[in-house]
Amino acid sequence: MHLFLKDSGALVGSSGLHRIDWSVPKFEIGYWCRTRFAGQGYITEAVRGISDFAFDALDAHRLEIRCDSLNYRSVKVAKRAGFRLEGELRNAETGPDGSLRNTLVYALLPEERGVPKAEAG
Repeated sequence: MHLFLKDSGALVGSSGLHRIDWSVPKFEIGYWCRTRFAGQGYITEAVRGISDFAFDALDAHRLEIRCDSLNYRSVKVAKRAGFRLEGELRNAETGPDGSLRNTLVYALLPEERGVPKAEAG
């Protein structure tokens, strides 16, 4: 999905559901944001909307966000959207410079939607 500003039509970024497993069903939410729109809450808003769609329309039982452990903006999006850190996959990916990087795995279950962080664990 492409993300646009309502007033100007400017492209903010894109997002969508990936790594789909219908046997659960579970999905991974991926996203990209143009630099000039980063840090303004647009991606968090998109992740929340896509999460609602996945749970309500697709009957998802699990959503994931996976990101590089050094991608602090993605970590903030996952946390603000209510996802919980479940683990860190060490040396799971290769970075742009060729170095090995760790991947963080965040997840959200239907019953955790709207639950304050302290209660979610």
